[in-house]
Amino acid sequence: MNRYVEEVIAYVKDKYADQKEFVQTVEEVFTSIAPVIDRHPEYEKADLLKRMVEPERFFRFRVVWSDDEGKINTNVGWRCQFNGAIGPYKGGLRFKKNVNESIIKFLGFEQTFKNSLTGLPIGGAKGGSDFDPAGKSDGEIMRFCQSFMSALYRYIGPDIDVPAGDIGVGGREIGYLYGQYRHLKGTFENGVLTGKGLSYGGSLIRPEATGYGAIYYLEEVLKANNDTLEGKKIAVSGYGNVSWGIMKKAAQLGAKVTYMSGSQGYIHDEEGICSDEKLNFILALRESNSKNIKSYAEKFGCEFVENAKFWGVDDVDIYMPAATQNEVDLEDARKIVKAGIKYYLEVSNMPTTAEAIDYLRNNGVIVAPSKAVNAGGVGVSALEMAQNSQRLIWTAAEVDERLKVMMQDIYRKSVDAAARYGLGYDLIAGANIAGFEKVAQAMMEQGIF
Repeated sequence: MNRYVEEVIAYVKDKYADQKEFVQTVEEVFTSIAPVIDRHPEYEKADLLKRMVEPERFFRFRVVWSDDEGKINTNVGWRCQFNGAIGPYKGGLRFKKNVNESIIKFLGFEQTFKNSLTGLPIGGAKGGSDFDPAGKSDGEIMRFCQSFMSALYRYIGPDIDVPAGDIGVGGREIGYLYGQYRHLKGTFENGVLTGKGLSYGGSLIRPEATGYGAIYYLEEVLKANNDTLEGKKIAVSGYGNVSWGIMKKAAQLGAKVTYMSGSQGYIHDEEGICSDEKLNFILALRESNSKNIKSYAEKFGCEFVENAKFWGVDDVDIYMPAATQNEVDLEDARKIVKAGIKYYLEVSNMPTTAEAIDYLRNNGVIVAPSKAVNAGGVGVSALEMAQNSQRLIWTAAEVDERLKVMMQDIYRKSVDAAARYGLGYDLIAGANIAGFEKVAQAMMEQGIF
């Protein structure tokens, strides 16, 4: 490996030893781009990599809100504006109990290269809070969102930083956040947030976009391996916006999701989660913040396995982890290989531990990285920004076609980047290199700061 790359990885491991998620993603990205650094000694002279691992800005703030009983509660909020070299900061807000600085930081770092892959002029950011919307009333969520935005609004704007939704932040939360932003600013800057409702500047198919994009990327992987999506069975972890989008688009294109999971266990629906009735049930389930996926099995008469993961089932063709980070470890990877699974596409951010990734790849599984597979979500967010600036709304078909072309382009860029550096068919290295190159060039051209 390149000496400079090794030095920066060692620096990150030492300085941020307590931030395991951030350390893992830096090591994965920088190991992949070592051949690029070999060809560009000027990057070391400019200390480019060390500059890249330090966020441009990182805000931490308290969020104080009252529950329905009048009790005062205090949470912590963060916004990491990681890298704005190619455009305004862009990335989601995550509201979940386990959110911490390491998670926010690794997500912001990943977002920088993911956004670069889209080809659109958007930089990388991430934010959120250790607040959990599950079990909270609409009034409690509204008051929390208003307090959160009261702390954040000074540091964001359509040409500065454009947050979006993520885990725990859906259309309801975005509405409350935007309402408070508009109240505080006294202007209708609807380009400041994406994932908005259609009544005030949202984009059609935004909720489904990440899942749709993942299926379009999967199509390209299958084509490259002389395979097709038709008739394929898919196992997807999670049942939120992303998984729901995967289910919808897979059904439209002749495949079906037969497994989905939640915190209580997993569902096995051999007939597939394909019908409008089933998809609408999943939609209602996720919008209610309910964790009771067993209710799906009870309604549709299929199998529910309590307190278990489905990793290792062999009656599917494709695994698509789409729930959260580090949900697949080395033991799970061994089960996946034993099951004979050929395609493994990461959809959530860093769902697989480093050891598990290595094991899957070393045993012949085709692995595609989340920064490429799930880039469709932020891509459509950027398309929403474009619609806001032009004061128009594209049709669902227009957005869907732009998304499909974007995902095909991301796939091609990844494959071409790996080939340019003699790495063969390596979707992980290719995505890292393609995302890195654009950010690196922009940073070098803008000087040292």
